[in-house]
Amino acid sequence: KKTSSQLKYLGNTLVKTAPLLMCSLSILFAYKVGLFNIGAAGQYCFGVALSLYAALGLGWSWLPCLLVAMAGGAVLGAIFGCVVGLLKSYCNVNEVISGIMLNWIVLYLTNMLLTTVKEAASPYTIVLANNNPSAVLPSLGLGALFNKNQYVGLAIPLSIVMAILIWIVLDKTRFGYELKATGFNRNAAKYCGMAEKRNVILSLVISGALAGMGAALLYLTGYEQWQCSTSSVPAMGFNGIAAAFLGGLNPLGTVLASFFIQHITAG
Repeated sequence: KKTSSQLKYLGNTLVKTAPLLMCSLSILFAYKVGLFNIGAAGQYCFGVALSLYAALGLGWSWLPCLLVAMAGGAVLGAIFGCVVGLLKSYCNVNEVISGIMLNWIVLYLTNMLLTTVKEAASPYTIVLANNNPSAVLPSLGLGALFNKNQYVGLAIPLSIVMAILIWIVLDKTRFGYELKATGFNRNAAKYCGMAEKRNVILSLVISGALAGMGAALLYLTGYEQWQCSTSSVPAMGFNGIAAAFLGGLNPLGTVLASFFIQHITAG
């Protein structure tokens, strides 16, 4: 009986590991091009807003909800980059301060949007499994391995596949080489004929998409409901910074680092 309970709780830890892994990949990807994506927490919030609203408000199935969360995070990543860059260039506002303030703006916009799909008697959003079962991520039979844990499913293997994919892109492709070259020395990259500005924008877009995807991988399992009265930015986006650096800024290292962090906090 004790072993069965341990398996179930291990499943819960893995469910929480998937979004942290995606946030750490988001931080890592931007850092490789010389950027510090302090806006990952806001992009994570936006992923929550779009995935849950699409699932509960529009009745979409899990795949469109996941894709819209990624698209929203990608767009917000580009917007964050533009706004932070303009404030830095014209008003000399520190990029960390402006990034954090933008996170709070997105948090309150998320609360406003998800208030339309919350339970009448509580501040939490409607239970996903009861309202729209088609929006819950498929279990792929993995739940049976963790004492019939209903939350264990596609999110865990998908996040690991994404980590492997990011590793391949960064270490085995020309695009990844250009990103890292831009991060090491932007002027040298430009001199060599690399489109350094395009690389910076693309890295912000991809970084935002990864953070938005992380939010969908947690909330589309039904493991948590969003509290529409929350007044603090989710820690997941900031914990991704710790996981990325603890993993040695290596996509495969972040898999172990993310699990370790969730094991000592949620496990």
